Amino acid sequence: MLPPELPPLPALTHAEAELIDRYLEVVDLVGRINPARAEHTYGGLRAAQALVGRATALRDALTLMHQRGESEVHAATLARALRVLDGERRARRVGVPPPTRP
Repeated sequence: MLPPELPPLPALTHAEAELIDRYLEVVDLVGRINPARAEHTYGGLRAAQALVGRATALRDALTLMHQRGESEVHAATLARALRVLDGERRARRVGVPPPTRP
């Protein structure tokens, strides 16, 4: 049996798609660094090292949008794209988990 089909991504400019991709990469790395969820320092260290490059790529995506005259962020459309790409689950790893019972 095939998994359920994901809803289609909303229409995005190339720069908006680049922004979403780079943003999710940063979110994934910050989630790996999160000390409330980490198990080992090495994984967090590697994620922190990679974060520099991914943050630069995110900055570059935003710079490109600005240079092309895309001065507005269409939050509702980008939020739909983030949901399709599992952004809610990925972003939850950045927050502090609920307390565990003793």
